[in-house]
Amino acid sequence: MNLYLGIDFGTTGARSTVIDSQGTIHCETEYTFANNGQQQPELPWVWEKALWDSIEQIPPAIRNQVRAIAIDGTSSTVMLCNTEGIPVCEPILYNDARGAAVTERLRAIAPDNHTVLSATSSLAKLLWLQEGGHGGTAPTVFLHQADWLGFLLHGKLGISDYHNALKLGFDVDTLCYPNWLIEGIAGAATPELPQVVAPGTPVGEVRAQVGDRFGFPRDCTVCAGTTDSIAAFLASGVNLPGEAVTSLGSTLAVKLLSHTRVDDSRYGIYSHKLGDFWLVGGASNTGGAVLRHFFTDAELENYSTQIDPEQESLLDYYPLLKKGDRFPINDPNLPPRLEPRPTDSVEFLHGLLESIARIEARGYQLLQELGATPLTKVYTAGGGAKNLVWSAIRKRYLKVPVVTPIHTAAAYGTALLAMRGVMGI
Repeated sequence: MNLYLGIDFGTTGARSTVIDSQGTIHCETEYTFANNGQQQPELPWVWEKALWDSIEQIPPAIRNQVRAIAIDGTSSTVMLCNTEGIPVCEPILYNDARGAAVTERLRAIAPDNHTVLSATSSLAKLLWLQEGGHGGTAPTVFLHQADWLGFLLHGKLGISDYHNALKLGFDVDTLCYPNWLIEGIAGAATPELPQVVAPGTPVGEVRAQVGDRFGFPRDCTVCAGTTDSIAAFLASGVNLPGEAVTSLGSTLAVKLLSHTRVDDSRYGIYSHKLGDFWLVGGASNTGGAVLRHFFTDAELENYSTQIDPEQESLLDYYPLLKKGDRFPINDPNLPPRLEPRPTDSVEFLHGLLESIARIEARGYQLLQELGATPLTKVYTAGGGAKNLVWSAIRKRYLKVPVVTPIHTAAAYGTALLAMRGVMGI
């Protein structure tokens, strides 16, 4: 039997799913990052340990039937490596807005209203690394999280996919880096940019030492990956324009399948190429991480049952853990709004859930105002999909059916990507 392995690197941990050609799940594993995956110099080694441990958890009898592997990572989580693939400085996480310091240079390089015009874009982070001389004088390679993790498996340094590379400035229409980007970053401290292929493209067989260690077949192929939110979209099985997936994890990400492409940096809106359609959307820093800051999982479950989802909360929050958002307001200095805080915890949670629902609804409203295919249905992925009260609140704002797909795990979507990559579908 041929099996396919998808590994998802999210905000707080890694998860893996192994499926067969019918999409049946044979194994799932989960690994929680040390220090909750927060910014730290040791982060690459935290990821590497998570990768090996996630694979180790898969039974040997399943590992030796894995024909293909793909990995997804958080969008715009980036790093600089030397030519041996060893990180030369700490990675910069997806929601890190230090790129705000190079806003003027970024605007001088990029076309008006381009996707990269955000303090958290991959290109903003690259310029910040350049200006700080963080790569030193030796040759370096600029990679995304999923690129580096894939390299650990196949050993070919500097391969990315056009989902991860979109916020670096890669042009998915011409399938190359535009001249404005190449010329704009040129200089003495310019790192090598990754070669970009379509997500799911077979890159190479697993390195011999990896195959020997874990018992993968000699011809087990590593495929180019994607981002975590697109992987969750793939898992949902959505294939009709007008249908969308909201990923309610640590953060909030919306993806709408559209006939038309929409890009607008004012609001943090961008489009990924997906077959003959466009995946239009954005990602906000609000979401589950804010809820978990104030409540335990048990409290969230208990208090949610005491909320009437048809009763509107009058508390108007913008729930963030620190200043700055990416979508639907693209402002690295946007302050959190979490006051007034009632003494009743149920009332406070109601206000938070309702406010996040408003942000989601505003996001979809913007997509349609700017020309995306009208919204007809929203599928929910991520941990927030389990909260039925929250789903009912969101349905009131979205005014379309809100449903949970059969498969919601990003790792499942990445396993599908691996399968389709080696099967050529």
